[in-house]
Amino acid sequence: MIIQWYPGHMNKALKAMADDIEKVDCILYVLDSRAPFSCLNPKLSQVIGSKPIIYVLSKADMADSAKLDEWRKYFSRDNYCVTINSTASGSSKIIMTVVRQLLAKKIEKYAKKNIKVTLRFMVVGVPNCGKSTLINNLCGKARAITGNIAGVTRGKQWVRIESGVEVMDTPGTLWPAFNNNLVAHHLAYIGSIRDEVLDIPSLSLDFIEELDKISPDILRDRYGCDIEKSTTTLEKLEKICLSRGHKLRGGELDYDKGAASLITDFRKGYLGKITLETVHDIPKLKKVDRIEKQKK
Repeated sequence: MIIQWYPGHMNKALKAMADDIEKVDCILYVLDSRAPFSCLNPKLSQVIGSKPIIYVLSKADMADSAKLDEWRKYFSRDNYCVTINSTASGSSKIIMTVVRQLLAKKIEKYAKKNIKVTLRFMVVGVPNCGKSTLINNLCGKARAITGNIAGVTRGKQWVRIESGVEVMDTPGTLWPAFNNNLVAHHLAYIGSIRDEVLDIPSLSLDFIEELDKISPDILRDRYGCDIEKSTTTLEKLEKICLSRGHKLRGGELDYDKGAASLITDFRKGYLGKITLETVHDIPKLKKVDRIEKQKK
């Protein structure tokens, strides 16, 4: 299954970010801990340029802790990196500590002149990675619009975090063409691509194959069904449908509902703590798919 999705407003959003980048002191780059590398947008990197970056691995409570620790070390090599559970009250306080460490020279420079400085940073990331939830957590109030579907934030929003600290929330942005279909799949699994443009049953079959590579026990533990090694991917989806009672009139299995249940269970963390990528997968995730080359 080949995935492509790039609404027109995303290109407009990237241009707006490029116009505003000089207004901010640093970037909070939010990455979903379940697929950190796939959340890196090459177009965003071009916009950010040389601005200091703090990588924020969000939804850490839903990720594999060992794999997540590897990613934290990876992103900490040249930049600051923090891991947070954006929905837990006060979990993002560490970010303001890191922001002040990163901008210490600027703060000190203005302090010597007895000038009260305003720190400004921009929050960027792919759709549904947790940007707005993070900002609300920083504020302690629901000031940014949140949702569990891609594309909720459509325009930039300046939000005051506290006295002397302002943050710009930006729309989630993808890149015009995915060079790697595995990356596109990971973004689809975590909800960064709208379900309306996806073939969910087909996506679920690909997802089942990927889950089996991580651990064959994931589906068995969640759905309580007997899934043998010899069971085909389609048969596993059928067992999920039976486990959830997803049937049409006449007793036929409702594959659409079964597939949607599986993807939703992952997004809500019901399948356990899962990280789809490891640092060792980077070459595979960077690789340009042959089919994409042919399309061009």
